[in-house]
Amino acid sequence: MATGTARAEEGMWTFNHLPVSTLQKTYGFAPDAAWIQHVVQSSARLAEGCSASFVSGDGLVMTNHHCANSCLAALSDKTHDYFRNGFYSHSPAEERQCPGMELDRLDNISDVSARVTDATKGTSGAAYTAALQQVESELTKDCVNGDPTHWRCDMVSLFHGGQTALYRYRRYQDVRVVMAPEQGIAFFGGDPDNFSYPRYDIDLSMLRVYDGGKPVHTPFLQFDPMGPKAGELVFTSGNPGRTQRSLPASALAFQRDIVNPAIIGYLSTREGMLWEYSRQSPGHAKEAEDALFSIQNGLKSYSGTQAALRTGDIVARRAKEDAALQSWIDADAGRRKEYGQPFHDIEQAIAVEKTLFPAHLALRMALPGLAEDAMTLVDGASEREKPDAKRHAGYHEAQLGEVETSLGAKEPVYPQLETDTLALGLTLMRQTLGADDELVRTVLGTDSPEALAARLVKGTKLADPAVRVALWKGGQKAVEASSDPMVVFARRIYPAYAQMRERMLNEVTSPLHKAEGDIARAIFARAKAEGHADDIYPDATFSPRLSWGTVKGWTENGKDIPPFTDFAGMYRHATGSDPFELPKRWLDAKSKVDPATHVDFVSTNDIVGGNSGSPVIDRNGHAVGLIFDGNLPSLAGDLYYDISNNRAVSTDTSAIIAALRDVYNEPTLVHELIDGHQATTSGATKP
Repeated sequence: MATGTARAEEGMWTFNHLPVSTLQKTYGFAPDAAWIQHVVQSSARLAEGCSASFVSGDGLVMTNHHCANSCLAALSDKTHDYFRNGFYSHSPAEERQCPGMELDRLDNISDVSARVTDATKGTSGAAYTAALQQVESELTKDCVNGDPTHWRCDMVSLFHGGQTALYRYRRYQDVRVVMAPEQGIAFFGGDPDNFSYPRYDIDLSMLRVYDGGKPVHTPFLQFDPMGPKAGELVFTSGNPGRTQRSLPASALAFQRDIVNPAIIGYLSTREGMLWEYSRQSPGHAKEAEDALFSIQNGLKSYSGTQAALRTGDIVARRAKEDAALQSWIDADAGRRKEYGQPFHDIEQAIAVEKTLFPAHLALRMALPGLAEDAMTLVDGASEREKPDAKRHAGYHEAQLGEVETSLGAKEPVYPQLETDTLALGLTLMRQTLGADDELVRTVLGTDSPEALAARLVKGTKLADPAVRVALWKGGQKAVEASSDPMVVFARRIYPAYAQMRERMLNEVTSPLHKAEGDIARAIFARAKAEGHADDIYPDATFSPRLSWGTVKGWTENGKDIPPFTDFAGMYRHATGSDPFELPKRWLDAKSKVDPATHVDFVSTNDIVGGNSGSPVIDRNGHAVGLIFDGNLPSLAGDLYYDISNNRAVSTDTSAIIAALRDVYNEPTLVHELIDGHQATTSGATKP
């Protein structure tokens, strides 16, 4: 767990706090400062929720196909389905910009714990929230230094408030797709094989980053065309999402008993709606495919976490750990004064959250798609009327460029799908809260969910990004004057939305943040006294982390699962029927590819969602794989790491080279990956 002593291959470590001595002792290898800096500068994050890496000196970026799904869907038209059939370019002029995609590269990490502690000391509730907003405003403003177009700064809470760091990123907003294979090979095996192994997926997309119309030149990971070997030490540089390995037992029980069942229910209903929509016509199937993929992936992830909470003893074990820590605090008067009764404070905050959760979730369900954009416009207009220090996170001056970029993204809007999705969210809101609920009456008025959704989508102009950006730039005056029905709808429910946010922040989030921070500090103090403080890693926060492990299979039901799959197995696995139908290119290329070439492999690297697109790196700092999934046992990785069967699943770099060379006839890309290591940065755009 994140708050205990980590085992050798457990942990998602921040780059400024790596247990180098443990690595040296365990593997005989300790990355030096130059190795760490090179990996940091070669790694990247896609703002929408994936990881990536630079793999050539000309801004070429490697990530997963499913991390580019929204881009491929947005670029598709009546004659091109890039999501299903792939995207191929043979010159820079053919590369297409991904609407709204942003790539961030870590520049530096600053410890701002003392600044945050001083600003919030002695406060609670609304005062704590206000103090936190003010210090975030000050820190992010200073960090971007008047240039939010090129810099992004995130204040990141580590150890649930025990530490605070400021992460500064170089922002790139001109990201173009270079190559992506067919969905049929990127997600070969479909949902039946999702989170399972053996796998045979080339879950790859190649992007290129531009600045000022020219490819950027940054440090990059050399591409090893041979891939890794069994038993080899490998690293993962990525941005794992949010884990719960140090959450108290009461918070885990709340997730298990209330939050997860509600979200799983919503995702299941949404999946059913999308399946029905897809079956209505080939056009509908194309429109819904990206959303359906995301929903299915989320549903399986939540279900895996819930199964671990339901069937395992994690909550009971965590309760014992909580009790032991509180006993340690209570055993000393100084510790009692310093840390208090944090577990009691958490239980009180969760008791409030239980009363707010149904309405909070209902509001989220009622604001999908364009309705969410409308609320962003209304909320943003209101927030920008306040002094920067009093604004909520996301609307500080240093962050406004990100909002405008998102609103201006030229992504397609499908009116019928938009209507059905909004109608479903409104229906579920009414089912959750009841027809007589005040919020439901405010949202629906006298309309049915179906009638309201149809009227809003038919009348709105927000599908046009130019309209959204104009309203954003017009501020409060433009938003208040707008007669767009979707904006009018958002204005009507904004008071309830804002009130819910304030109650959640002041009565739930702030008390939890403070109490969990007290717990983290107590854990550090106890660990320091026991001599193992350096072996504690923070829960994941979708910020850059490094993990490591070995290329290794596992034993399941008495059967040894080998670490590698190969092309021979892929062709045996193909049935000719969806989702085990290989694309025609692959059938035609069967005689060209070496059947013994590795396709995918598993390793003991500690990963969770958000690591999709992470490079797998050897001790030489070379890319040998591309993370795209975990196995079924790894779905409990949000809660704990078990080296016996938790495995990360990656596409082998040898498969990527074989695919580009023998299947897709992409010699230029192969050359750039293998032979472009001597590229210089002379005359290049500054990173």
